Amino acid sequence: METPKPGPATLTLQQALDLATQHHRAGRFAEAEVIYRRVLEVDPNNANALHLLGVLGGQVGQAESGIQLMRRAIALQPDFVDAYNNLGCTLVAQDQPDEAIEALRNAIRLQPDNPMIRLNLTTAMLQSGLANETLAMLRALLPNAPGWVAAQSNYLLILSYTCDDPVAILAEQRRWNQLHAQPIRSLIRPHANDPTVGRRLRVGYVSADFNDHPAGRNILPLLREHDRDRFEIFCYSSSTKRQPLTDRMRACCNVWRDIFDVDDEAGAQMIRGDAIDILVDLSLHSSGSRLMVFARKPAPIQATFIGYPAGTGLDTIDYRLTDPYLDPPGIGDEHYVENSIRLPSTFWCYDQEGMELAVSPPVSAPPAIQSGVVSFGCFNGFWKYNDAVLALWAKVMAAVAGSRLIVLSPKGSARERLARKMASFGIERNRIEFLARKPRREYLDYYSKIDIGLDTFPYNGHSTSLDSLWMGVPVVTLVGRTSVGRAGLSQLSNLNLSELAARTPEQFVAIATKLAQDLPRLAELRSGLRRRMLSSPLMDARRFARDVELAYDRMWLKWCRQRTIQP
Repeated sequence: METPKPGPATLTLQQALDLATQHHRAGRFAEAEVIYRRVLEVDPNNANALHLLGVLGGQVGQAESGIQLMRRAIALQPDFVDAYNNLGCTLVAQDQPDEAIEALRNAIRLQPDNPMIRLNLTTAMLQSGLANETLAMLRALLPNAPGWVAAQSNYLLILSYTCDDPVAILAEQRRWNQLHAQPIRSLIRPHANDPTVGRRLRVGYVSADFNDHPAGRNILPLLREHDRDRFEIFCYSSSTKRQPLTDRMRACCNVWRDIFDVDDEAGAQMIRGDAIDILVDLSLHSSGSRLMVFARKPAPIQATFIGYPAGTGLDTIDYRLTDPYLDPPGIGDEHYVENSIRLPSTFWCYDQEGMELAVSPPVSAPPAIQSGVVSFGCFNGFWKYNDAVLALWAKVMAAVAGSRLIVLSPKGSARERLARKMASFGIERNRIEFLARKPRREYLDYYSKIDIGLDTFPYNGHSTSLDSLWMGVPVVTLVGRTSVGRAGLSQLSNLNLSELAARTPEQFVAIATKLAQDLPRLAELRSGLRRRMLSSPLMDARRFARDVELAYDRMWLKWCRQRTIQP
């Protein structure tokens, strides 16, 4: 067949597929798609081309057609391990965990010793709400892959969803650091950055989420509002996703570099070559993290922020940004390897542009006023719905006669498990409504069905709770022992609504019950929540950027002073 690139050369089908794969891996999706389709014109039943075109579909927002292409490839080649594996990953991204689990188990059946497939299976299981089972599978997997960074990071992330013990979490973070970062400390070299206070600083942000992701939505206002006279902004993206939000972020930085196909050593060299002064991780241990770049210490000052309010355990990361509610001053700093710098008000910036609030539905009246039935709700990730959470929600529902529960969940077994568990706590299936994930405008409209939000623990709602508050739905939270479990307290405190933050399960039930029984107060609160949000630090992007920049100034001043101290 003729190559789609200009020139006289003629390629075999396999050579064409190899060329397309090169384009695909480099993120040149349009070029790859042209070649895949040319191959299929010549050979419509080419399983490799069908599979790879299907994978590409999942990456460019055409997941449904991509899934069908991968299923065709499997039908043609029933032992196609990679197709099963990538089908499972695409189904996870489409919030179809049952089908994903089936596909990934088929891949494991064909290739039982492949740890990456097992890791992908844990992601599907977590999405289905099987957090404890996922942890158990990872514990079994880790001894067979002690040098495997991604598996260890997945374990740490899921531990934060299930564990309320900061000492235990820190111990596991230190273990990650010992296994992966300490063995390469010899690669760290001195930094030649100019230690001048007040000069323009180069700040680099590293993330896999410069796209339609909560972390991406939170970083956009900071990128946009940075003082360009004082800071030169570099973004290092480790994702192949390219979305409209990505383009907006690219427009907000001075230099954009794609590093998804760059190994950790080369990535560190790139950052060092850019003479970055402050390098900021935006992922921690979440998917796509590049902490092994940070382990090489390519910048003199390194920090972590935005991904989620916790620590990494990495001793080459100097600082973590937090706020005084997530980490009350003088309490718990010993639970982090990094030094904590508290922003004055808030860890989050709920920005109108980043959150696409121009398309928000209007705030509606509490549905209970019309129906006479109070509807509690939660739209957090299903992996946060542990047994203790459901038991506490059941107590709230038992205290409010006839009340209903509305949750966002994948279809299938996840819903049945939740219904059975709530039934064991005395809550009938007909009092629970399940909703499927929708595009953002329709998702925000779901809040018109809810009177009161019930938070999860030990990992609170973060961006989801801010969505709820924006839509006028107050959230009752239970304050935890870890920073991720004090997110509700932080957000409510910034709205002067800390009375909705319970310190004990009994208080949680009492607060939710009292609010449900006072519909006039609930209506008044709902009608004013959006105004509270707009006038609060949570939505002041310029103030947020200045607060972060002041934190960077503190880091830089300390480093400069250390460099200029004579022995």
